[in-house]
Amino acid sequence: MDFNSDLIIIGAGPGGYKAAVHAAKHGLKVTIFEDAHVGGTCLNVGCIPTKTYVHSATFAEAIERQQQVVEQLRGGVETLLSHPNITLIRERAAFADTHTILSKTGEAFTAEHIIIATGSSPKMLPIPGADSPRVVDSTGLLALKEQPKKLCIIGAGVIGMEFASVFHRFGSEVTVIEFLKECLPMVDSDIAKRLRKLLEKRGITFRMKTAVQDLNEIDADIILMATGRKANTEGLNLEAAGIALAPNGTIPVDEHFRTLSNSPLKGENSSQEVSPLRGDLEGSVFAIGDVNGKQMLAHAAEMQGIHVVNRILGKQDNIRFEVMPAAIFTNPEAACVGPTEDQLKEQGTPFECHKSFYRANGKALAMGETEGMVKLCTEPDEGRILSAHVFGAHAADIVQEVTAYITLGATLRQLRDTVHIHPTLSEVLIEVN
Repeated sequence: MDFNSDLIIIGAGPGGYKAAVHAAKHGLKVTIFEDAHVGGTCLNVGCIPTKTYVHSATFAEAIERQQQVVEQLRGGVETLLSHPNITLIRERAAFADTHTILSKTGEAFTAEHIIIATGSSPKMLPIPGADSPRVVDSTGLLALKEQPKKLCIIGAGVIGMEFASVFHRFGSEVTVIEFLKECLPMVDSDIAKRLRKLLEKRGITFRMKTAVQDLNEIDADIILMATGRKANTEGLNLEAAGIALAPNGTIPVDEHFRTLSNSPLKGENSSQEVSPLRGDLEGSVFAIGDVNGKQMLAHAAEMQGIHVVNRILGKQDNIRFEVMPAAIFTNPEAACVGPTEDQLKEQGTPFECHKSFYRANGKALAMGETEGMVKLCTEPDEGRILSAHVFGAHAADIVQEVTAYITLGATLRQLRDTVHIHPTLSEVLIEVN
């Protein structure tokens, strides 16, 4: 088969456009499809506009800044995709077979390798009242032109908690309803509880272990449905490529993000680099980012895309996908990397727990940000660092430092031996006991 491109990518979100640029810089000819704005959910209606709300003083300021920031960053992505090795097709795409993609207008595009990077969209609960105009998803909330006096949020995950913190600061009366016993299930329960209690003290109402039966009974101007996300696979015609969906609607993949309908890579157990574009690797279909359901984070999608392109190029990398940091931009922030204390107990993994508190940190006192805690889990005797869970000012930055230590297999003793600038918040790491 003669190929139009070396690589076709469906979706120009963080995973798709990063993969396209990485591939193009290494000489691959790339065709990328996107039927909406480039940058995907994260840039246009997710991470970036949400963070403009976090860092805006008022609702009115947030609305104004949101569009400015998004447009500027979107322009940057457009520039990246103007690379001579990249062709951007602004249409929907569907499979004709494992090597052929059809545009909405019916034009056929072929490539040896195809990456599905179509992302996800908000999942709404099918309960009475869900079709009311006052019920919105995160995209709808960001599109509001008037600040709600009363905001009810269904779900205390990352999206729910961030918007609860933001809109309470803007002056809205905020209630959060959560089915589980605690917020932020991916975060250590001790950290999550402390954060929730602090937000409750500030005036946010939480109703935990509560199931919503009827949205019509909720007293609120706006109801945000923050109950998870679903993979975007509709219209891809995956059957034509022999790809079946998992029961939860995601695309199953192997450890290298290759769809499971395809055979293993040639030379998989070889230490030698392969040259897939010379026929040493069979053509394959990959799925990265939210659509595979493994780690629904923008930076996870980016690194998965880079890894896939490296596989196609026959290049080795040492990305450790099990070491995946995440942050929740509430006020104060929360962030984590690695298993929680409860998970380590369930796994039967021997560990030690080490804690420190912001109130003993000089920089935190100077900043007036004394609410915060660090929890590090390590192997016994201050051995290898297994995880970090933090809440407090700049928690994401602190966890990012620990992520590097975990990735390199460092011990707590090695962290303690690392010189830290004084005074900085990161000193809370060497103050753990």
